[in-house]
Amino acid sequence: MTNLPETTKNLALQEAQRLLYDVAGLTAVVVATVDGFDVASAVRGDIESSRIAAMASSISAISEVVSQEARLGRGKSVTIDTESGFAVVHAVDHPELPLVISVIADETAMLGQVLIRSSRLAHLLAGA
Repeated sequence: MTNLPETTKNLALQEAQRLLYDVAGLTAVVVATVDGFDVASAVRGDIESSRIAAMASSISAISEVVSQEARLGRGKSVTIDTESGFAVVHAVDHPELPLVISVIADETAMLGQVLIRSSRLAHLLAGA
Protein backbone atom coordinates (compact mmCIF):
# COMPACT_ATOMS: atom_id res chain seq x y z
CA MET A 1 0.00 0.00 0.00
CA THR A 2 2.77 2.45 0.81
CA ASN A 3 6.41 2.76 -0.15
CA LEU A 4 7.44 3.20 3.47
CA PRO A 5 9.97 0.72 4.82
CA GLU A 6 8.60 -1.72 7.40
CA THR A 7 10.94 -0.23 9.99
CA THR A 8 9.30 3.17 9.52
CA LYS A 9 5.80 1.67 9.74
CA ASN A 10 6.78 -0.18 12.91
CA LEU A 11 8.28 2.98 14.40
CA ALA A 12 5.10 4.91 13.54
CA LEU A 13 2.95 2.29 15.27
CA GLN A 14 5.18 2.13 18.34
CA GLU A 15 5.28 5.92 18.70
CA ALA A 16 1.53 6.33 18.06
CA GLN A 17 0.85 3.87 20.88
CA ARG A 18 3.35 5.60 23.15
CA LEU A 19 1.81 9.01 22.51
CA LEU A 20 -1.72 7.71 23.13
CA TYR A 21 -0.77 6.23 26.49
CA ASP A 22 1.67 8.94 27.64
CA VAL A 23 -0.61 11.95 27.14
CA ALA A 24 -3.80 12.15 29.20
CA GLY A 25 -6.99 12.83 27.28
CA LEU A 26 -5.98 11.42 23.91
CA THR A 27 -8.45 9.19 22.10
CA ALA A 28 -6.57 8.55 18.84
CA VAL A 29 -3.20 8.96 17.16
CA VAL A 30 -3.21 8.19 13.46
CA VAL A 31 -0.24 8.32 11.09
CA ALA A 32 -1.36 8.40 7.46
CA THR A 33 -0.10 9.10 3.97
CA VAL A 34 -0.97 12.49 2.51
CA ASP A 35 -3.42 10.74 0.20
CA GLY A 36 -5.37 9.40 3.19
CA PHE A 37 -4.20 5.85 3.84
CA ASP A 38 -3.72 4.71 7.44
CA VAL A 39 -0.08 3.71 8.07
CA ALA A 40 -0.23 3.21 11.84
CA SER A 41 -2.77 4.02 14.50
CA ALA A 42 -3.55 3.72 18.18
CA VAL A 43 -7.13 4.40 19.28
CA ARG A 44 -9.42 4.17 22.27
CA GLY A 45 -13.09 3.43 21.81
CA ASP A 46 -14.85 3.14 18.50
CA ILE A 47 -12.91 5.70 16.46
CA GLU A 48 -12.28 4.54 12.90
CA SER A 49 -8.65 5.29 12.09
CA SER A 50 -9.22 4.94 8.34
CA ARG A 51 -11.79 7.75 8.43
CA ILE A 52 -9.47 9.95 10.49
CA ALA A 53 -6.65 9.27 8.00
CA ALA A 54 -8.83 10.26 5.04
CA MET A 55 -10.04 13.49 6.66
CA ALA A 56 -6.56 14.43 7.86
CA SER A 57 -5.23 14.31 4.32
CA SER A 58 -7.90 16.81 3.22
CA ILE A 59 -7.26 19.08 6.20
CA SER A 60 -3.52 18.98 5.53
CA ALA A 61 -4.01 19.85 1.85
CA ILE A 62 -6.29 22.78 2.66
CA SER A 63 -3.88 24.12 5.27
CA GLU A 64 -1.04 23.96 2.76
CA VAL A 65 -3.01 26.06 0.25
CA VAL A 66 -3.99 28.61 2.92
CA SER A 67 -0.36 28.86 4.09
CA GLN A 68 0.85 29.46 0.55
CA GLU A 69 -1.87 31.99 -0.29
CA ALA A 70 -1.14 33.93 2.90
CA ARG A 71 2.59 33.76 2.12
CA LEU A 72 3.30 32.13 5.48
CA GLY A 73 5.59 29.43 4.14
CA ARG A 74 5.02 25.72 4.25
CA GLY A 75 2.26 24.62 6.63
CA LYS A 76 3.22 22.46 9.61
CA SER A 77 0.07 21.87 11.63
CA VAL A 78 -3.59 22.68 12.06
CA THR A 79 -5.55 22.67 15.31
CA ILE A 80 -9.30 22.15 15.32
CA ASP A 81 -10.95 23.30 18.55
CA THR A 82 -14.36 21.85 19.41
CA GLU A 83 -16.77 21.99 22.32
CA SER A 84 -15.59 18.64 23.67
CA GLY A 85 -11.93 18.50 22.69
CA PHE A 86 -9.60 19.18 19.80
CA ALA A 87 -7.71 17.63 16.92
CA VAL A 88 -4.17 18.39 15.78
CA VAL A 89 -3.10 17.52 12.24
CA HIS A 90 0.67 17.71 11.73
CA ALA A 91 2.62 17.31 8.48
CA VAL A 92 5.62 14.97 8.31
CA ASP A 93 8.29 15.64 5.68
CA HIS A 94 9.35 12.03 5.20
CA PRO A 95 11.86 11.78 2.31
CA GLU A 96 10.15 8.80 0.64
CA LEU A 97 6.50 9.57 1.31
CA PRO A 98 5.02 12.64 3.04
CA LEU A 99 2.87 11.71 6.03
CA VAL A 100 0.24 13.31 8.27
CA ILE A 101 -0.19 12.75 12.00
CA SER A 102 -3.65 13.22 13.50
CA VAL A 103 -4.08 13.45 17.24
CA ILE A 104 -7.62 13.45 18.61
CA ALA A 105 -8.09 14.64 22.20
CA ASP A 106 -10.92 15.20 24.63
CA GLU A 107 -11.40 18.33 26.75
CA THR A 108 -9.05 17.07 29.48
CA ALA A 109 -5.96 17.04 27.25
CA MET A 110 -3.48 19.91 27.33
CA LEU A 111 -3.10 21.51 23.90
CA GLY A 112 0.50 22.61 24.45
CA GLN A 113 1.57 19.11 25.39
CA VAL A 114 -0.15 17.63 22.33
CA LEU A 115 1.43 20.21 20.02
CA ILE A 116 4.92 19.55 21.37
CA ARG A 117 4.57 15.77 21.29
CA SER A 118 3.06 15.69 17.78
CA SER A 119 5.85 17.95 16.52
CA ARG A 120 8.47 15.65 18.05
CA LEU A 121 6.79 12.64 16.46
CA ALA A 122 6.75 14.38 13.08
CA HIS A 123 10.46 15.13 13.39
CA LEU A 124 11.23 11.54 14.41
CA LEU A 125 9.27 10.07 11.51
CA ALA A 126 10.79 12.51 9.01
CA GLY A 127 14.21 11.09 9.86
CA ALA A 128 13.15 7.43 9.80
